[in-house]
Amino acid sequence: MLKLFNVSKTFNPGTITEKVALKNINLEIDDGDFITVIGGNGAGKSTLLNLIAGIHFTDTGSLFLDGMDLTGMPEYVRAKYLGRVFQDPMMGTAANMQIEENLALAMRRGKRRTLSWGVQPAERALYREKLALLGLGLEKRMTSKVGLLSGGQRQALTLLMATLQKPKLLLLDEHTAALDPKTAKKVLDLTETFVADGRLTTFMVTHNMKDAIRCGNRLIMMSEGRIIYDVRGDEKKNLRVEDLLKRFDAAGGEANDRLLLS
Repeated sequence: MLKLFNVSKTFNPGTITEKVALKNINLEIDDGDFITVIGGNGAGKSTLLNLIAGIHFTDTGSLFLDGMDLTGMPEYVRAKYLGRVFQDPMMGTAANMQIEENLALAMRRGKRRTLSWGVQPAERALYREKLALLGLGLEKRMTSKVGLLSGGQRQALTLLMATLQKPKLLLLDEHTAALDPKTAKKVLDLTETFVADGRLTTFMVTHNMKDAIRCGNRLIMMSEGRIIYDVRGDEKKNLRVEDLLKRFDAAGGEANDRLLLS
């Protein structure tokens, strides 16, 4: 499905602020995998996700999605194949557009644009049905500007937009980190439902070890730009936070407060 071969990335090479972010990453994501990715600050988690998304390009190595070479493909071209939810709830939606207009944009991702009316009646019915799944009452506010929504409502909407058309790969970059605990649980529950119902291949970066253990079928731990642990199946199900902290300590990592409080 997604394959990375010997991928490395260094920021500001040859300067006093040089930072080696990824070191010879080799990773194969199978169709249907739901991978959670954990690690301390600077471990390379978000850099790896951004490299897959096309925000950064590799210094060395290559990556392929269903046989397509993504290595030099621009972000805007990759976007037709990828769904993404950002850490910041203010990103991923157009604040000055209506809820239904945002959904219409998501529905047309990767499609040829036409001069027909933006939102067709059949579409509106579909959007109302999908919004009702969120359990936030947004199906009754479809003409409201997205900028009027709370952070949690916007993040739930972004998640819906990212999965409205089935992406080849769903990228979640700490998408509950900026939310209060109750809202974060709601968005994470919705994530699990959408991933399971849509059988979505998913790559979720998180600092929360409990969430990393609970969600998905596979867990990856990163430290200093390397993958130091890759576990799946029953071994993953039986993990405890203490087990992950021991592995992190053994690799020489420094667990930050967010990891310790998970």
